[in-house]
Amino acid sequence: MATTTSNDRFGLRFYLTGFALAVLLTLVSFGLVAMDLLARTPTLILIAIAAIIQILVHLRYFLHLNFSSTPRRNVVTIAFAGVLIFIMVGGSLWIMFDLYNRMMV
Repeated sequence: MATTTSNDRFGLRFYLTGFALAVLLTLVSFGLVAMDLLARTPTLILIAIAAIIQILVHLRYFLHLNFSSTPRRNVVTIAFAGVLIFIMVGGSLWIMFDLYNRMMV
């Protein structure tokens, strides 16, 4: 009899699917920049969309976030991911703009 347990549901195939999607989204972003096929604005928009999709892939496949678990757990996970993204993106932009101002002034 085939019964689905939590270990079967989050098996190797589940993780490999998430990994393949993450690698594909990363390659799309790098390919857009490396091949220089589009203008700057559409490229940035597509990279931002790929980044958002990649965040969702990571939340689903690696953090196992779904809407069948408790709502509090989902909110805490999303809030934590949001804080981390804010710190990493905000800090990176802060450093890049500071370096730009120091070199161009």
